[in-house]
Amino acid sequence: MEKQREQWNSKFGFILAAIGSAVGLGNIWRFPYEVYSSGGGAFFIPYFCAIFTAGIPLLILEYGIGHKYKGSTPKCLSLINKKFEWIGWWPIISSSFILCYYSMILSWAVKYALMSFNKTWGADTNKFFYEDFLQLSSSPTSFNKIVLPIAIGIFVIWLFNWAVCYKGVKKGIEKTSKIILPLLFIIMFIIVIKGVTLDGAAKGLNVLFEPDWNAVKNPEIWISAYGQVFFSLSIGTGIMMTYSSYLPEKTDINNSAFMTAFANCGFEFLSAIGVFSILGAMATMQNVPVDEVVTSGIGLAFIAFPNVFTHMGVWGNILGVMFFVCLVFAGITSSVSLTEAISAAIGEKFDIPRKKVVTAICVIGFVLSLAFATDAGLYLLDIMDNYINNYGIVCAGLLEAVIVGWYLKPKTVRDHVNKISYFRIGSWWDVIIKYITPGMLIITVVQSIIKEFQTPYGGYDTLPLLLYGWLVIVIGIIGAHIISKCRWKSSDK
Repeated sequence: MEKQREQWNSKFGFILAAIGSAVGLGNIWRFPYEVYSSGGGAFFIPYFCAIFTAGIPLLILEYGIGHKYKGSTPKCLSLINKKFEWIGWWPIISSSFILCYYSMILSWAVKYALMSFNKTWGADTNKFFYEDFLQLSSSPTSFNKIVLPIAIGIFVIWLFNWAVCYKGVKKGIEKTSKIILPLLFIIMFIIVIKGVTLDGAAKGLNVLFEPDWNAVKNPEIWISAYGQVFFSLSIGTGIMMTYSSYLPEKTDINNSAFMTAFANCGFEFLSAIGVFSILGAMATMQNVPVDEVVTSGIGLAFIAFPNVFTHMGVWGNILGVMFFVCLVFAGITSSVSLTEAISAAIGEKFDIPRKKVVTAICVIGFVLSLAFATDAGLYLLDIMDNYINNYGIVCAGLLEAVIVGWYLKPKTVRDHVNKISYFRIGSWWDVIIKYITPGMLIITVVQSIIKEFQTPYGGYDTLPLLLYGWLVIVIGIIGAHIISKCRWKSSDK
C-alpha cells in the first residue's frame, strides 16, 4: 500500500520555504562583490539573461520533476530511468558536505552576533578573526585541536536542524520559514535604510552601480552571471525537487518558479545596497577609496564589517547584531533545507521513518562537522566549497538538464506543469533546457578546469587540493553509484 506523502499546508508556505532555501549567505556576501567586480550596473544585463535562460527554466524543471514523480531527487530520477538514480545521489552527497561546513559558518555568525553587543573583537578585526577566534593553524594539513566555542556553535546549529526537520514539513519547515523569512527581510530593510543614510553611503553605491559597458563584451562576466544565478537558487542540490514533491496535485508550478527567482533577486539587490552603503561609509571614515575596503565572502562578513561597526558608536552595536542575525537567518533556512533533502532521500531509499532518519543524520552530521571546528577548519571550508560548487553542483545540474532535454524530453515536463499552472510556458522552454542551459553549464565547468590548471586554487599545495577538493568530487560520484545499486526498501517505490 502506498504511503501518504507529507504536504505543505499552503502554497504560501512552500514558496517561503523555497525562497528561504534560495536566500543564503551567498546573497549577502557574494552577490554584491560579483556586481562590483563584473561591470557594476552593466552586470545586470548578463544577470537577468541568466535568470530567464537558466535560473527560472531550471527551477521549473526541478519543481516539475519533483511534483510529477513525488519523491526526493534520487527517487525522481530513478523513476525516469533506474540508470539515472546515481545522478540524484551525487547532489545529495555534495549537499552533505555543504551542510557540514555551513554549520561552521553559522556557528561563527551566532558567536559574532553575541560579540556585537560589546564589539569584543577589538580594534584589529583581521588578527582577532584568524588568530584569536579561529586559532588558525599553519597549513591545511595541520590539525592540532578543536576550537571549543566553534564546536559548541556547530552543535547548536545541528540541534536547530534536527528540531525543525524532526517535526516534519508542515509543523517544522513551513512554520519556521513563516517566522524566519519575514524577519530576515525586515532586518535587511532596516540595515539598508540605515546604511543609505550614513555619511559616504553614496560613494559606495556609485562604485557599485556605475556601469562599465565594456564588461558586457567579456565572456567571463557572462559565465560569472550564470554561476551566480545557479548557485543562489539552490539548483542542483536536491532541495527543490524534494520541496516540490510535497505540493498537492493541483498547484501552480510555473508561477512558483518565477516568484522564488524574483524574491531571491530582490534580496540580492537589497543586500548589495546595504553592503556597499556601509562600505562607502567605511571608506569615508578612513579617507580612502572604496576600492581599498571592498572585499567579499568571509573577509567581508567577519573582518571588514566588524571593523566598520567598531567605528560607528552605538549604531555599530545595533547594526552589528542585526547584520550577524541576518547572516544566521539567511543561512539557517538553507541549512534546514539541506537537512530535509538528505533525510528525504535516505528515508525513502531505506524505508526509515522521518524521526529516526533525521536524528541519525543530525548526530552523524555533527560528528563530521567537528573536522571544521578544528584549527584547520577554514582551509577545509575554502577548498571544499570551491570544488563542490564549481564541479559537483554544476555538473549535477548539467546532467539533470541533459536527462530532461535529451531522454525524458522537455515537452513531458512542460505538459505536466502547464496542466496545473495559471499561465503556460511555451516551446522556448524546451530550447533552453535542451541547448542553452547545458551549453552555458559546460562552458562554466570547462572555464573552471582551465583556471585550475593555470593557477591552482587559492595558491594551495597539490596535496590539500587533492584531499579536500578532487577527492570529495570522486567520493560523491563513487558513493552515488554505490547507493544507487542498493535495493529500494520503501513500499511506495
